[in-house]
Amino acid sequence: VQLQASGGGLVQAGGSLRLSCAASGIILKINAVYWYRQAIGKQRELVASVTSGGSTNYADSVEGRFTISRDNAKNTVYLQMSSLKPEDTGTYYCNADLTTPGRRGSYWGQGTLVTVSS
Repeated sequence: VQLQASGGGLVQAGGSLRLSCAASGIILKINAVYWYRQAIGKQRELVASVTSGGSTNYADSVEGRFTISRDNAKNTVYLQMSSLKPEDTGTYYCNADLTTPGRRGSYWGQGTLVTVSS
């Protein structure tokens, strides 16, 4: 079972990006999924989350600008980021609570870099 994060890149302030977190392998259920980010020299912070039922939560710093969503048929969770600011720069990681045959556990993607220029 793997999580693959993608969609990062370089964007100007005010622009948009959509990150994807795709789960592959034998997965019985994707429970909650989280997007974190880590800027250089700072601690990793939780940006957004979505439960298996679709309930979402956001950090105050991204509320109203970011939207997390999930496509259960594709085993994929998205993070739509709009009105990006230079302070959104960092490596974004997805983390998912997955149920697989014989196990329920936490899995991490490899991270995707987002750079917002001013």
